[in-house]
Amino acid sequence: MSNRIREEFLQKREPVRLNKYLSEAGVCSRREADRLIEKGRVSVDGKPAQTGMKIIPGQVVRVGNRVVSRQDEMVVLAVNKPRGIVCTEEKRERDSIVRFLRYPIRVTYVGRLDKDSRGLLLMTNNGDIINRMMRASNCHEKEYKVTVDREITDDFLEKMAGGVHILDTVTRPCRVEKLGKYTFSITLTQGLNRQIRRMCSALGYEVKDLLRVRIMNIRLGSLKEGQYRQLTDGELEELYSLIKDSSL
Repeated sequence: MSNRIREEFLQKREPVRLNKYLSEAGVCSRREADRLIEKGRVSVDGKPAQTGMKIIPGQVVRVGNRVVSRQDEMVVLAVNKPRGIVCTEEKRERDSIVRFLRYPIRVTYVGRLDKDSRGLLLMTNNGDIINRMMRASNCHEKEYKVTVDREITDDFLEKMAGGVHILDTVTRPCRVEKLGKYTFSITLTQGLNRQIRRMCSALGYEVKDLLRVRIMNIRLGSLKEGQYRQLTDGELEELYSLIKDSSL
């Protein structure tokens, strides 16, 4: 484990503000946490929580009847997955994303990228945020940059945007923009198996390169291939607002 990661782990053992604690546990954003505290929905060691209070290891935090434990502290990573790496937790797969990343604690992916595709992948240790993103998967945006084997025509762009018949269904209308002679961007709001490759194939095109550049508000940016980074507080705040669960 690197010194940086070791320091991060040690810092998490220090007292932390309750709203940050709830955010890192995957319960809600810090702003929403403050609202829950003010409404009396949060308790610490059986007593009503106070805004601004700090939590130390061993204290019992509840949101409603749900216990939020210290070991649930959330990690959310933006990963630039290389081509050839497989989104699986299968231990026998030598090229699995888990083996490749070698993160010091267990994290798993949120939404797949197929083996031949590359780009942005989110990984986390928190099942709650995974479930929320999966529940929101019928509307959240994912943006890709795609290179194909033939010159892109207006007819191709129009058909891709309007919906293509694959897998016994018609794909949802989406945004498509030509970037170059053989390259276009596409923003999807659904996640059918190998959707973009199947859409292109149905229209007589073969995908040569597929790069995911955005998931909801999280962008690949300048993150180098094979590298990862923690999401910023601002990114997490906006992400929570997009997957907000009204049951909190």
